Amino acid sequence: MSRIKTFNLPDLGEGLTEGEILAWLVKVGDDIELNQPIVEVETAKAAVEIPAKWAGRVQAIFHPEGTTVEVGSPIIAIDTDPNAGPIEQSTTGAPAADLPTPSAASLAAVEVAPEEGMVEPGLIGGVAPGGRTAVLVGYGPRNAPAKRRPRKGGVPAQAATAPAAPVQAAPAPAPVVPAPTLNGNGRPAGGPVLAKPPVRKLAKDLGVDLAALTGSGPLGSITREDVQRAASAPAAAEPLTVAAPVTAAASFGADREQRIPVKGVRKFTAENMSRSAFTAPHVTEFLTVDMTRAMKALDRLRERREWRDVRVSPLLLVAKAVLLAVKRHPMVNSTWAGDEIVVKDYVNLGIAAATERGLIVPNIKDAGRLSLRGLADAMTDLVQTAKAGKTSPADMSGGTLTITNVGVFGVDTGTPILPPGESAILAFGAVRELPWVHKGKVKPRLVTTLGLSFDHRIIDGELGSKFLRDIGDFLADPEAALLAWT
Repeated sequence: MSRIKTFNLPDLGEGLTEGEILAWLVKVGDDIELNQPIVEVETAKAAVEIPAKWAGRVQAIFHPEGTTVEVGSPIIAIDTDPNAGPIEQSTTGAPAADLPTPSAASLAAVEVAPEEGMVEPGLIGGVAPGGRTAVLVGYGPRNAPAKRRPRKGGVPAQAATAPAAPVQAAPAPAPVVPAPTLNGNGRPAGGPVLAKPPVRKLAKDLGVDLAALTGSGPLGSITREDVQRAASAPAAAEPLTVAAPVTAAASFGADREQRIPVKGVRKFTAENMSRSAFTAPHVTEFLTVDMTRAMKALDRLRERREWRDVRVSPLLLVAKAVLLAVKRHPMVNSTWAGDEIVVKDYVNLGIAAATERGLIVPNIKDAGRLSLRGLADAMTDLVQTAKAGKTSPADMSGGTLTITNVGVFGVDTGTPILPPGESAILAFGAVRELPWVHKGKVKPRLVTTLGLSFDHRIIDGELGSKFLRDIGDFLADPEAALLAWT
């Protein structure tokens, strides 16, 4: 049995297909122990540390930090018996270096696109192992001269490059085919311009007219260098003409733009929000609530001896209000399953959290069974774990109902999008001191606005309104609501 073990990137939960290597926690030559964290990987849901499956010495690292690796691909090789003597090159397939070159087998799984201009004229793609052509997935046909279809309005390649043959007189008149009119760049007037999409975008950004250029690439195609050369060339003097003033549209170069790759949590969030927004028919209702009594109740709670070390915030009362309202309206805590509606007797309460890696929604499992103190501790632990970037995929799976606290950003409320598989989400706005009619007089009161989005396939207007009203009633007078409902 080989002493060199290759460790593949595992599936970290719920069918994830890839992960980005954020940081290596070991280097080549390090002695490691069983279950020692060796690499930090960011998946579509969270950043997690992966432990070693074997003890031994790191022999090779196949992917540097910042690389996105598919699940099942080799990421590290471990010598499980480092004291058994030196290892031959053929045994490991990787030299001893900080970032050794992967073996031929691992390289075969990596598809590298050729650089622009490296493909020989008339060939499809570039040279790949086995004499085949590198394409987007796998390998395409073998290298062969490319055959091009005649272009509409254009001329065959031979006609454009070969010198015209002398015309000999014929005894009988023959139909005369008029020669195409060529422009100053050697192309048929009105014919298509050969340029790759990146070159066309660069020309658009730099304000260069491709039709005015002479291509230096294969088959007369215009290259990136042609565009850059034209952009840097001084403009030709034009005769002075009198024309109506025209305001030209502002044009900016690529150096004034920033391109951010969509991956990890951002990619996962985008896919989920797009799927939910165009699958579940959303309805959003709003309710403005006087929270003055609730805020005073929080102050009294903080003064109690057993609560002095507990984080107490208005979000805690909102969470408690949602859990109590779900007991009164169980249909809100359900999922649309095509030909049936699944009503759940447990509430995995999601709390949306903004982190450096993007928006995540971890949830408190079976939150309805927790006491107010237990709920406060669970929320504190959830927020601290999210801010530290240590939320596990399991903590973000299985949510049934979500709260998003937009009030921490000074926002009054919003129209939140449902997480996939959930039927309701509540937006909790900022608590502000506003003029409010209280006992027949206008007084300054602490007021907030709630926004409830729900899936109209499951929750109709009456049910959604009653659910939101009960949340508002609890926040307006939590002590009376607890006495009346429990």
